[in-house]
Amino acid sequence: ERPVLFKQELQNEEAKEGKQVRLSCELSKAGTPVKWMKGDTVLCASEKYEFKQHGTVAELIIRDVKSVDA
Repeated sequence: ERPVLFKQELQNEEAKEGKQVRLSCELSKAGTPVKWMKGDTVLCASEKYEFKQHGTVAELIIRDVKSVDA
């Protein structure tokens, strides 16, 4: 079985404090589970973080962005 690779890597995004930002990446295989992390911390779905996955595209939406989210 071939390894899963990034077809489109995560890009830096800018957002104003209090707004939301959407981060996305594209994988080489649809339905691959994605683990979103900030440093060594695994992010969990909450009011702040929303995860979406459509085929090979995985998205992280961060709501109410603060400077600590950088």
